[in-house]
Formats: sequence, structure tokens, C-alpha cells
Amino acid sequence: MNTPKIQTLRLRAAALALCLVHVLGVGILGAPAQAADAPVKLQSLRGAEVPASDPEGDGARYGRDQPPMPRDFVQQPPLIPHTIRGYTITKNFNKCLDCHAWSRAKETGATKISVTHFKDREGQELSSVSPRRYFCSQCHVPQSDAKPLVGNTFRPGVGMR
Repeated sequence: MNTPKIQTLRLRAAALALCLVHVLGVGILGAPAQAADAPVKLQSLRGAEVPASDPEGDGARYGRDQPPMPRDFVQQPPLIPHTIRGYTITKNFNKCLDCHAWSRAKETGATKISVTHFKDREGQELSSVSPRRYFCSQCHVPQSDAKPLVGNTFRPGVGMR
């Protein structure tokens, strides 16, 4: 029996891969994939066009040291009432802790980090901020007067009015 050589098998595998890319890229989508430098047209799930620019450049204003805005629901993380432009948060440094750490909050007048941020996932208290709560901007965002991209009818829960 005549078996194909390894080089022939590699060529067949490459040809099959190219066919799959073509079918997935053109056949299913109906058009060839866009070039890497072509502009991307964004669209919301409801079909509204979304500008691709940075929201800050579109009129959103992140003020300095504003009074905190009220929360809309019980578990909403507090909004940040000041700009965080230029703040660095890496695995080795967190600019937020310069003011909000328990040891600095009284001196700086900032709100102390919640005690919930010092517990691990099993509920054990730690002596420093939990790694899962260390990256503040995962949950906390700056307050803004930006207009919503899509209208909604959300109203705060009765307990928050």
C-alpha cells in the first residue's frame, strides 16, 4: 500500500485550513473580512450607531472633587467624584490607595475603603486589600454628565428613593 509522505499531508492540511478560513470568513458572513486598517462601524444591540471616539472627547465632563451622586440601586459601587485621568493601577501599585487606604484616609479627607474589600472569597479577613478588590476601576467609575447612548426607563428601586 502506498502511504502519502509527511510533506504531502502538511500541504493537504494547509489547503483544508485555507478552505475553512474562506468558508468562515466569506460563506457565513457573506463578505470578505475587513482589512486591518479599515474603519470599524459600531452599532448598538438595538441597531443605533455608536461613535467610535472616546466618550470624554464627545462632551463628557469628569469634574474634580464633586459631591457624590446618589446611587441607583443597593449594590451599586460608589461613583468616583473626581477625575482619575493618569491614575495608575498595576499589580505592584495602586494610586487610589494613596488617599483611600485606611492609614491615609483621615489625613487626606478621602472615603476609606470598605471593610468588604479586605475579605478573600472564603470570607476570611486580610490585613490588606484583597487581590480580587485591588483593581478599583473594575467596579468604580468616575461620575459624568454624559448623555446616555441609548434611552431607557430605569427607575431606582423603592428602597433607594
